[in-house]
Amino acid sequence: FFTFNFLRLSTTGYTAQALGRGDPGELKSVALRAAVLALAVALALVVLQQPILWLSLTLVEASPEVSAQAALYFDIRIWSAPAVMGNFVIMGVLIGMQKASHALAIQIVIAATNVALDLLFVLEFGWDVPGLAAATVAADYLGLIVGIVVLLFVIPGGRTAWPLAAARQLAAYRPLLALNRDLLIRTSILSLAFAFFVSLSARIGDVTLAANEVLMMFLTFASFALDGFANACEAIVGEAYGKRDRRALRQAVGVSTIWAGLAAALCCLVFALFGELIINGMTDVEEVRETARVYLPYVVLMPLAGVWSFQLDGIFIGATRGRDLRNAMLISVVIFLPVIIGLWYALGNHGLWLALHVLFVARALTLWVRYPRLVADVESQAMCDPKPPI
Repeated sequence: FFTFNFLRLSTTGYTAQALGRGDPGELKSVALRAAVLALAVALALVVLQQPILWLSLTLVEASPEVSAQAALYFDIRIWSAPAVMGNFVIMGVLIGMQKASHALAIQIVIAATNVALDLLFVLEFGWDVPGLAAATVAADYLGLIVGIVVLLFVIPGGRTAWPLAAARQLAAYRPLLALNRDLLIRTSILSLAFAFFVSLSARIGDVTLAANEVLMMFLTFASFALDGFANACEAIVGEAYGKRDRRALRQAVGVSTIWAGLAAALCCLVFALFGELIINGMTDVEEVRETARVYLPYVVLMPLAGVWSFQLDGIFIGATRGRDLRNAMLISVVIFLPVIIGLWYALGNHGLWLALHVLFVARALTLWVRYPRLVADVESQAMCDPKPPI
């Protein structure tokens, strides 16, 4: 389901811009159109569940026992698709309205419910894998219900009539569909790049693969912090973009980038001081620990290499510049692929981690060269169309 996180990203951008224009009616319209699109995606997933399951099991090439358990889980979990897609939209609206604390509260409700039901269904009722899937489905739908209630109170006029006609205006879906298309392409390309990194790691050996998987968890930890600032950047940049206020845009970018840079530096410090302890906590295989320690310096520096791409992603998502995001990712991966292959042949695993730094830097540079155009567009649109439609 995470592949469809683009629904959250696009909703955040358009919501923030509607907020910047001070248009409560458009806030509702954005939420409705995003919800319709989310429902369409969810229905497609449910209808195509068997081909999706077959393709997934074919690609993974798991044992018959594992495949059977995975199919059992999937057959239940897929029915949470409407709730998951709806929650993406709700998160997007809340983050776009700068209500991240509300979004976090809903995520906590979902996680806590999931854990509680896991304990009940698996340990008490003995439902095993079906119990795990059922717990997640129930938690997702509870999160959806709570999220809808929160939106009704957070959106101005949320408990009064909603512009249902906006959901039937097909022309209004074109920019939303185009943005989601571009974000899907961007996300898919990035996922393939990381999958290629893992594939080359596996060719070096099982120990290297395991060590790299441990080290990739460091990037996951760092992304939690950096994504938080990127989300804030999406919201405040989108609001400034909606206002067509170049000064506010520059201020939003400057402040959020400073804080993100400090967060990245803090991540580097934590990894440098406690990296070996973290590695030891994630694996008890001494050979994997030793291998991970060799490549730890690359991970220590990774937050500083990656923070700028996270921030620029947030800026361009807030401005709903999907084409720029897509093209920047395409160019970055075109640069990355020959670099990682060449460095892999020349330096082995050292080359893989160096290439990953190149990918992050390329992502930042390819977006940075487009940033002046984004700022110029804000000023020109303010002069010729102070309140353009979404």
